[in-house]
Amino acid sequence: MENPGDSQLKLVTGPGGYVLEDVPHFTDYLPDLPSYPNPLQDNPAYSVVKQYFVNDDDTVPQKVVVHKDGPRGVHFRRAGPRQRVYFESDEVHACIVTCGGLCPGLNTVIREIVCGLYHMYGVQKILGIDVSDPAGGYRGFYAKNTITLTPKFVNDIHKRGGTILGTSRGGHVKSKIVDSIEDRGINQVYIIGGDGTQRGAAVIFEEIKRRGLKVAVAGVPKTIDNDIPVIDKSFGFDTAVEEAQRAINAAHVEATSIENGIGLVKLMGRYSGFIAMYATLASRDVDCCLIPESPFYLEGSGGLYEYIEKCLKENGHMVIVIAEGAGQDRLSESLQSMDQQDASGNKLLQDVGLWISHRIKEHFAEKKMPINLKYIDPTYMIRAIPSIASDNVYCTLLAHSAVHGAMAGYTGFTVGPVNGRHAYIPFNRITEKQNKVVITDRMWARLLSSTNQPSFLNPRDIAESKKEKQPATGILDGENCNNGASVTEGNPCISAAGLLDVENCENGISVTEDNPCMS
Repeated sequence: MENPGDSQLKLVTGPGGYVLEDVPHFTDYLPDLPSYPNPLQDNPAYSVVKQYFVNDDDTVPQKVVVHKDGPRGVHFRRAGPRQRVYFESDEVHACIVTCGGLCPGLNTVIREIVCGLYHMYGVQKILGIDVSDPAGGYRGFYAKNTITLTPKFVNDIHKRGGTILGTSRGGHVKSKIVDSIEDRGINQVYIIGGDGTQRGAAVIFEEIKRRGLKVAVAGVPKTIDNDIPVIDKSFGFDTAVEEAQRAINAAHVEATSIENGIGLVKLMGRYSGFIAMYATLASRDVDCCLIPESPFYLEGSGGLYEYIEKCLKENGHMVIVIAEGAGQDRLSESLQSMDQQDASGNKLLQDVGLWISHRIKEHFAEKKMPINLKYIDPTYMIRAIPSIASDNVYCTLLAHSAVHGAMAGYTGFTVGPVNGRHAYIPFNRITEKQNKVVITDRMWARLLSSTNQPSFLNPRDIAESKKEKQPATGILDGENCNNGASVTEGNPCISAAGLLDVENCENGISVTEDNPCMS
């Protein structure tokens, strides 16, 4: 895949250190395009809504905890329907493609894009890029296979796991994809995928812009690991954490049913340990959680072996949760394959679950201390299921935000909630880095308090962390508050006004202290 490069960012500055990182619009390179009244104004479903259209000047702050004399900071354009649109309903020819790994909620996003276009904007021509043949993912653009998507066709797909369009990794050739889009007369492209997919979407947008085509490119970020930055969380994450409970519960039953029982569960988390961390906190039965962001060691004082022995002597059993990317530096026996990558450029990982289970068994065999270890690997089970109710609602908001943005002429953007408000975010902000668990944050401290496990930090790491300058207020910025609310000292996931940010206030009405969804 080609690198999109550092295309010129749209930055708007204002008083008090205000910065808007804006997304492209058709009028940036097609200045004479006509606009039309939004057909939603005649839609009976929205006739009772007092303020449905989003003001063009509405923006969403990236950080909502600020000092009184500090700058207002970075903002993003608020998502939602505009009063003017740049497509007439009968001219829209939309397509949807899914790329990368599976994730709960993919079918829900597909369904709601189709139903949103059809019911809100009267769009009739919607295609799914069918990747059921070997030409998968972005390769589907080269193939002739497409699926005509209608509300009737997608009606029940949200009840199924996976994606009805199929998916694969790689296959990104910019010119061939844009040629296909142009040849088929497609003018709205909805791309659902992770950071690699969004980088590809950015490249596609740049080529479309270079050719001067009136084609909107909208991304919906997808990652089960919750490792996409800026947005509050990724869809499917809650479902994955919920499904992980079944594996942890099974491990706990196995461990408590036999003397010196150890239940070991490996969960997804290539570079970020959010699933393991939240599943551990939700379970309350886990004694140790190991994630990629927190190095650990096996032997010696304060090591994993010592902690396991302590738990077995005190409780007679133990449950360990380990993320798939944890301890990869410890797998020295298999370093020959550490540099291999999949089609998306992700490093191929060794099976840390099998490795650590063998090491634990060998250690206690040498100590002549009998243990009974049961290893459970639900890795692909937790991503292949339908999404739970909360993720279904979330997927609906993401899909509708993408549809509203494309109809309003925005392009080259991805959608997602920022501090509880859905926004249009430039592609580069989604792909520039990965969201990771901050092990100096209070959320990780809560986990350590819940499991009573050691930090596994060596004395040098502890000394260095203590030297780091702390914020003057002692307030953290709340990067790990996945409900979108900001951090305050009294409650780390409640806004400064003492109110939880409400995602459901998508009607353009402001939040006040008395009623969070009333103007």
